Amino acid sequence: MKIATMIGTLMGIGYIRPAPGTWGSFVALPWAWLVHIIGGFPLLLIGTITAFFKGWWATSKMTEGSDDHDPSEIVVDELVGQWIALMPLSFAAWNSDIPIHVMWPGWIAAFALFRLFDIWKPWIIGWADRQTGPIGVMLDDIIAGLMAAAVIVLVMISLS
Repeated sequence: MKIATMIGTLMGIGYIRPAPGTWGSFVALPWAWLVHIIGGFPLLLIGTITAFFKGWWATSKMTEGSDDHDPSEIVVDELVGQWIALMPLSFAAWNSDIPIHVMWPGWIAAFALFRLFDIWKPWIIGWADRQTGPIGVMLDDIIAGLMAAAVIVLVMISLS
């Protein structure tokens, strides 16, 4: 398997049917937990930025010469968006020096909200999804992740 395909499909996760995007988001959860355990919020932030650039590159390679600018097997964009949705939880745990696992309800909410926004594609997410090229593939999931993160922050504020 080529390196671009390994990155773009998250080592083959994108080939799982049905709902490869949901599988990509799901596998992003334990990987985010591991990254947070190793290096806290700073490492998750660095990992997300790195995954974005590697995903952008892999997507450009995988779609080169193809009419399909967003093949369903490319799920690295789901990992990036899901990790963005988890960032408020990672930051709160890291900043407050509490174990990340105590925030498990937030992880479920971040997963559900990210999937909701990514599937529903309201407002600017739909616009981003209609963009062609590798940036369009990545952008809708980034915005869905940001919207999910914003809801998580609002819930966290309302509960404090």
